[in-house]
Amino acid sequence: MTISRRTLFRISGGALASAVGIGSATQALAAPAVVGLKGLDTRTLSFDCVNTGEKLNKITYWADGEYDRAALAEISKALRDWHSGDVYPIEPKLLDALHRLGRSMDTNCRFELTSGYRSPETNAKLHEVDHGVAEHSLHMKGQATDITLPGRPLRKVYEAAVAMRAGGVGYYPASNFIHVDIGPVRRWAG
Repeated sequence: MTISRRTLFRISGGALASAVGIGSATQALAAPAVVGLKGLDTRTLSFDCVNTGEKLNKITYWADGEYDRAALAEISKALRDWHSGDVYPIEPKLLDALHRLGRSMDTNCRFELTSGYRSPETNAKLHEVDHGVAEHSLHMKGQATDITLPGRPLRKVYEAAVAMRAGGVGYYPASNFIHVDIGPVRRWAG
């Protein structure tokens, strides 16, 4: 087991803080020690892409303080525009928001994906048919997804996403998904 210098400083600082009576020893020592241990500091997601039938199983896109480029590329391919096949880099901050959402709902972060990236052409066609589709959608920047979290009520997933205040959250119960993006904090029902 390897401990980074940063973690060692955190542990030392926590021990010092508890010795002089700042905070509790449990908070100061337990939390940092787990965060910095090699292999324990990971973020993993899974996607069942409902429109392509593809499954992306337990892909670790962030480990030991770094994003994994190969994993990000694999996720971007899976979350591609399923209408055109165009692939665009999915913003890692969006993946972090999904990971936080899945963990806050006490799940293994396996999402059903309705829509990830949308090309400008696809978005324009969808906007023509449904003016509820934003003309300048964050889907076109790889910064939005439409998802469900199997085994959890859609309303509860929506409420948890809103509580995170990570960006925009739309609630679409008739279509059985929520929209999650990393734009300005806002919410709506569709």
